[in-house]
Amino acid sequence: MTSLPDPRPVRELGVIDRQRFDSEIRPAREPVVLRGLAAAWPAVQAGRAGADAIVAYCKQYSHDRAVNAIVGDPAIQGRFFYNNDLTGMNFVRGVSPLGPFLDRLLRECERPTGYAMAVQSVPAPELLPGFAEANGIALVDNAVVPRLWLGNRLQVAAHYDLMENVGIVVAGRRRFTLFPPDQVANLYMGPLEFTPAGTPTSFVDVTKPDLERFPRYAEAAQQAQSAVLEPGDALYIPFRWWHAVESLDAVNLFANYWWTPPQPAMLNPHDALLHALFSLRLLPEDQRLAWRAMFDHLVFQVHGDPMAHVPASARGVLGAATPDKVRDARDALRHALDMRR
Repeated sequence: MTSLPDPRPVRELGVIDRQRFDSEIRPAREPVVLRGLAAAWPAVQAGRAGADAIVAYCKQYSHDRAVNAIVGDPAIQGRFFYNNDLTGMNFVRGVSPLGPFLDRLLRECERPTGYAMAVQSVPAPELLPGFAEANGIALVDNAVVPRLWLGNRLQVAAHYDLMENVGIVVAGRRRFTLFPPDQVANLYMGPLEFTPAGTPTSFVDVTKPDLERFPRYAEAAQQAQSAVLEPGDALYIPFRWWHAVESLDAVNLFANYWWTPPQPAMLNPHDALLHALFSLRLLPEDQRLAWRAMFDHLVFQVHGDPMAHVPASARGVLGAATPDKVRDARDALRHALDMRR
């Protein structure tokens, strides 16, 4: 069996101010752990006190409205992903009032059944009204609304965000494994429009990679960085950096801030060349490099068929170009252009 190197540690700093974040950290285009950035948060203090304390803290802001939740059978071992034949997901979606969901999290601590449970990416004012006012950071604009992620021991496959991201562990611990955007070809990306949570995911399980099925992952592993965050620690994830996430404790709460810098006015596609000149060319350098990797992989196919590892029936727009797909794409582009007039 091929031995893979351990990921190198993500660079670590302590608490920094907005000026240093904007002038030094973001231009470097590398992830950075900011230890103790949110140590003073009341929510973090509760998180450090244990599962009962963070659940009680959340219940201060609880409400009777149903929230979207996902649940996975014990057989998935906490890894939210596709089902075996890629006809759906290995978890189910539903709704629950927040209070019963929190109570179930505590019962899973006392009498674990192995079910994976999560409320994912809900704006803080919707999930816990008042949370954002009591717990905030100064690294991003006040207009950026934090999103909350609540659950038990889980594993999220490597994926990327379409924005820059500062994430903060509030309760529990989280392990992040990160890869730069240019590793897209070595991460065996899944379909674009059929995804577990909105953006494409890697088919490689970074906790136990199958190098016979995914041999190029060995190169991605050479570029990997990793960090374990405790309550109050933050992680800056630059635009389109891939990251796999493991929630390591029985009750976890995570807050993240997604944002994108203001962009100049850009034309949208009708002609591929004009689109590239007036959209990709105008992006910041780090975003252009990330998009170049994706175009090389999906459009120019410099590494071969990017969907060779995906069943033909699940490849979507990345599969064979049929008349129906072409028509649907043309209609979607026409509608988008009309909406932007």
